[in-house]
Amino acid sequence: MLNRLLPKAVTEDVFKQLHQELSIDASWTINYVVLTISSCLIATFGLISNSTAVIIGAMIVAPLMLPLRGLAFGALEGDLKLFRKALGAIAGATILALVLSWLTGRIAGIPEYGSEVLSRTQPNLVDLGIAVVAGGISSFAKIRARISDALAGVAIAVALMPPLCVVGLSLSQGIWSFSLGAFLLYVTNLLGITLACMLVFIVAGYTKINHALGWTFGFTALLFLPLGVSFWELARQVRLQATINNTLVRRTITIGQPEVQLIRTKVNWTATPPIVYLTVQTDQEITPKQVRLVQEFISKEMKHPYQLVFNVSEIKQVTAEEPSEPPEPVPPLLPPAQAPVLHQPPRSQL
Repeated sequence: MLNRLLPKAVTEDVFKQLHQELSIDASWTINYVVLTISSCLIATFGLISNSTAVIIGAMIVAPLMLPLRGLAFGALEGDLKLFRKALGAIAGATILALVLSWLTGRIAGIPEYGSEVLSRTQPNLVDLGIAVVAGGISSFAKIRARISDALAGVAIAVALMPPLCVVGLSLSQGIWSFSLGAFLLYVTNLLGITLACMLVFIVAGYTKINHALGWTFGFTALLFLPLGVSFWELARQVRLQATINNTLVRRTITIGQPEVQLIRTKVNWTATPPIVYLTVQTDQEITPKQVRLVQEFISKEMKHPYQLVFNVSEIKQVTAEEPSEPPEPVPPLLPPAQAPVLHQPPRSQL
């Protein structure tokens, strides 16, 4: 049983075939350049329009994953020619994508971006885990021809091109914090994929452990600090949002009453102070005074200032019964001073 789990010796022909395929994948060719340009433009347009479907299309087209496997294999084998070829292809595609996305952002001139951009500016340990798993599947698919179709799914999971485009778009508008976060996500994906590819090639018996694996582990370990801090901040924000939700429903009359239904809570943590958007449905009016009182209460309970914004959706009840005809209007009574005086004869004369 143990012998089945251990890597088998790779024949020279199989080794040469893999080396040749990786060398072709790492080449700077017309196909590679065209796919890079197409993927970059699709991803940039999708980010500008905040369209998830368009961005997924760019992920499938992205060819950046191909030279990464050659980079990992060349580093392990000490093959400088393959390593330099793969590194040049990755660097060239990175620069090309940054320039194109920056230029598109300058032409579009959009000062604010949607959730698709924001979601790629705060990478955490989860993103590193996704990159490692996807890189392992990618390299495993390369040595197992029958599952090569998994590459499209791997491209979607890792998404190398959209973070690069976020860097270019953010730089075009001078949003340095967004560009730094997106570039960290890009580097995380690169190192995660490379590390996983190395491990798969070693386990599969195509190469052996050397100093390149140690260097890759070291560089990846350096990412644990910023990614860990980001993950802790994300977890803290999720807990705070849940606490705000419970406090609003259970301890405030404005949201806690049966006539008001809280549909969704969204917090913009990038604003100062954070803005809490509350989407509610109600048939009653919510006044600015109520919002101010709830805002003061939440800020006091959370020991941090917050700004509340209510998005109110009015509830109108409609039944199948036809409404009854309204009664005829009654003429208004005249005031006593304008009432007509009726001259009646004395009672004795009736």
